[in-house]
Amino acid sequence: MRKLQFFPGWTEHPEGSCLVEMGRTRVLCTATLQEGVPAFLKGSGEGWVTAEYDMLPRATHQRRTRTFKALHPDGRIVEIGRFIGRSLRAAIDRQALGEWTWVVDCDVLQADGGTRTASVNGGMLALYLGMRTLTQRGVFPRFPVRTLVAAISVARVDATWVVDPDYEADAGAEVDLNVVMTEEGQLVEVQATAEHGTFPPEELPHALNLARESLTQVFLKMREVLKETL
Repeated sequence: MRKLQFFPGWTEHPEGSCLVEMGRTRVLCTATLQEGVPAFLKGSGEGWVTAEYDMLPRATHQRRTRTFKALHPDGRIVEIGRFIGRSLRAAIDRQALGEWTWVVDCDVLQADGGTRTASVNGGMLALYLGMRTLTQRGVFPRFPVRTLVAAISVARVDATWVVDPDYEADAGAEVDLNVVMTEEGQLVEVQATAEHGTFPPEELPHALNLARESLTQVFLKMREVLKETL
């Protein structure tokens, strides 16, 4: 796995924030509390967690056009935001939130592979820090975080499984997996794609084991950061 670093409280205005670096990929994640919930949750007493994802124009080697979601939605950008949101909701006790919504914004400053998994990891810490602060202030009746979640990519490159590949390795991968797990080792989501042809199903358990072993290291790093910020 590439070098992983978290920088909590990287920006001061949001309820929670964290800059995450996985190798040369850098993502700024912020967590914002907003009053109200989507229409389908009104009156339920439950809160909501959602996420938005985007890249700065020069996060990649070539400049990309800015995303104007209302007029020209980018399918990939929307899909990754939903992936992050689903992942983070698995960590949260939504009854403890009441009818409030947390919005986690993940903005890629520099991309070198694994931006969606880095976003989950940084978003988890930003959300945790924001919720911890507001729980201490009495906003929530109990701490809304039930567990930590984290994500990692695993790819088969030249018939060899690689954990947390950079862009060059990922671009040439035969198989690509994005794995999200809880701190207890339970699966939240698995995205598996054979980029060129197919792959034998008996290889999947090996890939998942590699992901689980690597995510153990991610969770240890998260706990170190959370302890340091107390």
